[in-house]
Amino acid sequence: MAARKSEGWAGMVVFAGSMLLVIGAFNFFEGLIALFKDEQVVVTPNRFVVVDLTSWGWSLLIFGIAMAAVGLGLLATQTWARVVGIIVVGIHAVWQITSLGAYPIWSLLMLALDVFVLYALTARWSSARAAINE
Repeated sequence: MAARKSEGWAGMVVFAGSMLLVIGAFNFFEGLIALFKDEQVVVTPNRFVVVDLTSWGWSLLIFGIAMAAVGLGLLATQTWARVVGIIVVGIHAVWQITSLGAYPIWSLLMLALDVFVLYALTARWSSARAAINE
């Protein structure tokens, strides 16, 4: 029975790593669009906390690269990826709150994924890592 629970948590960590790759890719491409095709980004200035579209694009680009790197590290069951992942995903969740007024549905979706990834990274890491390495 304990082996099944470990396998379940291992699946959650693999899912969290995969989601970080996907979220990282979304952020990366959204950042590229904000930097190079900023006329295609629809932003209502009075509902968006960030004033400068260029800095927003760069931050999305950096978040995308960091999240993808952490996702790859999680899939390789690296402890550094867990620690950095908790920090990066926590900051990303706060960042999504700042864009809640401009993109409410997208921000809520990202917040939900961030919460799930944080849960997967903080609950039963040792048993999940052991199950993945078996």
